[in-house]
Amino acid sequence: MLFKGIGMAEIDNLLKKEELNRDDLVYLLSSTGAERQKLFAHSAAIKERYVGNKVYFRGLIEFSNICSKNCYYCGIRRENKNTHRYNLSDEEILTAARFAYQNGYGSLALQGGELESEFFTTRIENLLKEIKKLSKGTLGITLSVGEQSPEVYRRWFLAGAHRYLLRIESSSRELYYKIHPEDDIHRFERRLQGLYDLKAAGYQVGTGVMIGLPFQTLTDLADDLLFMKNFDIDMCGMGPYIEHADTPLWELRDQLLPLEQRLDLSFKMIALLRILMKDINIVAATALQAIDPAGREKALKIGSNIIMPNITPGTYRNDYKLYENKPCTDEEATDCKNCLEARIHIAGSKVGYNTWGDSIHFKNRMQQDGSSNDPQ
Repeated sequence: MLFKGIGMAEIDNLLKKEELNRDDLVYLLSSTGAERQKLFAHSAAIKERYVGNKVYFRGLIEFSNICSKNCYYCGIRRENKNTHRYNLSDEEILTAARFAYQNGYGSLALQGGELESEFFTTRIENLLKEIKKLSKGTLGITLSVGEQSPEVYRRWFLAGAHRYLLRIESSSRELYYKIHPEDDIHRFERRLQGLYDLKAAGYQVGTGVMIGLPFQTLTDLADDLLFMKNFDIDMCGMGPYIEHADTPLWELRDQLLPLEQRLDLSFKMIALLRILMKDINIVAATALQAIDPAGREKALKIGSNIIMPNITPGTYRNDYKLYENKPCTDEEATDCKNCLEARIHIAGSKVGYNTWGDSIHFKNRMQQDGSSNDPQ
């Protein structure tokens, strides 16, 4: 390895570099002990300097687990016959949005299985307008509903959505097709193109990857970080891969890293992304808490600044089960809010209520481009 035998002074020099290359990142992803602590201390200082200690809520509405995709890792994949399918009514979605508005969340996120149809497009479009109406235009809205045409992205943007999370899961084409079918509805190139289409439509663009997948190497993860930097994303949602019994990848569970190592790699990925992209928004993913009860708080300390309290009606939460041991499925929205407030306080941060908490990186990018998109 390039940095074999590296000492503490050399680690300090490495972390002072203006640009980290693939070898640097691979080394830092493998760091342990005092080196690991130096990495986390460095990323925490960068977070404090560039985005501060405020944490912003995105009230999460998992409105449907009906999906056209058949991804090998996902519990709501089309061919999983063991999941109970559901689709919230418009009124249930708007009731959840009203909770976010009345409780000062500032923003919400609409997430569901990936579907493409005129009916689906129009439904989301109308919901966006209704959410803006009930909140008097004050609720920020993130969408995470997969690949769509450029026209659909634009329609939703004009209806009120301004952030979009489209996780690529891996920037490696080879690895992508080990965790997805290789067919017309699982095309790596289209997934990537979606990010460009979203940027062209005016969104704050987010993506993310799973960490600890079968077949994945540290080099793959380093390349994921460089991909996100080179694409110039505005926000990121990434976390540990947790296997699900009703998926094809379950058969490979004996080849996986232990959960604790996947969690540790996830923390290092968050820390390194904060170092590489100092002013973006980074989510403390719920999957971290599935492995460590304090996982999200630990992520906040070293780089994350976004939390997604689940405001889906409790009856449905256990049915939106992408992976095993999903936490907080037995809580109502108020319980989740109170719990997260306490956790964020313990992490030494405070909640930024009644504000969108938009990506500083996006605002800077718009200023550099001479564009005007001035949210709250």
